[in-house]
Amino acid sequence: MMQLRTLIFTSVMLPWILEARKPITDIASSPDYEDPDKSPKADEMPTCLLCVCLSGSVYCEDVSPEMSTVPALPKETAYLYARFNKITKISNRDFEDMVTLRRIDLSVNLIAEIDDGAFSKLPLLEELSLAENRLIKLPTLPTKLVSFNANFNRLRSPGVKANAFKKLTRLAYLYLGNNELKTVPHLPESLQVVHLHNNKISTITDETFCKGNTSYYIRPNMAEVRLDGNPVKLSKYPHSFICLHTLPIGWYN
Repeated sequence: MMQLRTLIFTSVMLPWILEARKPITDIASSPDYEDPDKSPKADEMPTCLLCVCLSGSVYCEDVSPEMSTVPALPKETAYLYARFNKITKISNRDFEDMVTLRRIDLSVNLIAEIDDGAFSKLPLLEELSLAENRLIKLPTLPTKLVSFNANFNRLRSPGVKANAFKKLTRLAYLYLGNNELKTVPHLPESLQVVHLHNNKISTITDETFCKGNTSYYIRPNMAEVRLDGNPVKLSKYPHSFICLHTLPIGWYN
């Protein structure tokens, strides 16, 4: 009886013991282990796996792996937040047929180039932020914009046409501070706030903000103007702000 028990134990346990004593295979050779160098890039991953998609809003902020292009968006997207990435260019295809978009925030990227028609076919777009990028010129902007922010870029006057904002009859907030502009573009009547501080503007005229041919004209909507940090001497242009309710804010020499 004892011999039978010994035989059963040996036949059952010995193979298990021998298997356990085999050397552990290097985990890198396991077929279930993913090589970091072969992991999918941001551009190859489904948008709602890489980002957070919630009720028409897509949040792709500071994602990992980092994004270098605008991801393919769900058709119903109304709000896109893609700040703190490494997007370098906006093409005409990025927002093609995205007619539901109302807000796009691409702040703090590396955008240096935007195709001229990239935003022009977005009929509902009201807010667009391109702050803290590397732009030297602006594309055509959609006419229903209410707020446009391009602070902290490299915008130059040849890249911002004089009538770039003329047709934006609903534009209320315009932020162009910390750029390299030498002239002030046409400012639509709808503007409430315009920031042009820390540029290279050296001259303005009586028609930059007002209408020089009449002293009865009042600009009722304009509540805040910033021109500080420019080489312009406001004392040379005493009639330039006569139509405004308040003088420009900030420190001036």
